[in-house]
Amino acid sequence: MRRARLFLAGFLAGGSLLASGCGLTSGSPMVDDVSPGSIGRGEPLKGADLTVTSKEFTEQLILGAIMGIAFEAAGADVLDRTGIQGSIGGREAVRSGDADGMYEYTGTAWINYLGNSEPITGPRQQWQAVRDADLKNGLTWLRPAPLNNTYALAMNQSRFKRYGTRTLSDVAALSKSDPAAVTLCVESQFANREDGLPGMQKAYGMSVPASRITQMDTGIIYTQAAKGSCTYGEVFTTDGRIKSMNLTVMEDDRKFFPNYNAAPEINTKTLKKWPAIADVLDPVTRKLDNTVARTLNAKVDVDGEDPHQVALDWLTEEGFVKEG
Repeated sequence: MRRARLFLAGFLAGGSLLASGCGLTSGSPMVDDVSPGSIGRGEPLKGADLTVTSKEFTEQLILGAIMGIAFEAAGADVLDRTGIQGSIGGREAVRSGDADGMYEYTGTAWINYLGNSEPITGPRQQWQAVRDADLKNGLTWLRPAPLNNTYALAMNQSRFKRYGTRTLSDVAALSKSDPAAVTLCVESQFANREDGLPGMQKAYGMSVPASRITQMDTGIIYTQAAKGSCTYGEVFTTDGRIKSMNLTVMEDDRKFFPNYNAAPEINTKTLKKWPAIADVLDPVTRKLDNTVARTLNAKVDVDGEDPHQVALDWLTEEGFVKEG
């Protein structure tokens, strides 16, 4: 599971990595033939030896490659240590200095790593709280992306045309006016956590009976929602299958779900030595939103493309870097 709130499993996996060194001592140089486009002009990172890391799921592999290629275009020599298994391994690599940076999620850090039980509603405020708290850990969070990889409910186009719901408040209203219309496909985790279905129903005044809720694995949910086997399926907001299956995502209009905005998490000592890192990454990060993430993720998960190549193509198409 990519949702980093599965903290214990992530912690154990990360602890194993730290103990064995697997994923932290291995890696290969990035050798992309890139030069500055709209970022990296003057090669302000020339002479820097930087290591980038990431978790192992698709979106993280793409984000790790984006960071590394951006550094390359700015003149740095980059070691690729992306794809660390588990939730905490990448963060620990950056904190310890085994890696210099990664894209991490604000909600993951706030709830799982920093031990807070309640998320902060505003995405900017959530990022600021994480940034301030993590400075003492030797980590500096640069400005966040609009990309917010959090929970949502989604439905297929046939059901959308029939019921016309656009927000979770609309879903709550439908559950009262036409109870039989609202059926849910969800993961067992989501079904039983207060920051999942129980909390969402409480926040929106829903009362969907258990007989209309089916628990299943993540991948099956997308397929069943696309088929219309359930009216609404639990999804992650940046998943490429939303785009490929043409699902409509319900807006969380009461801001119940935690914010999981991606932001560069940089080793503070590295940033002090190479402050241009912030200027190199900021324009790229600001361009990363949910639509971009869904498109890039789908190229890997649906079309079978290589995550690194997807990252390179996007950076080139956006004019951030030049090839050759």
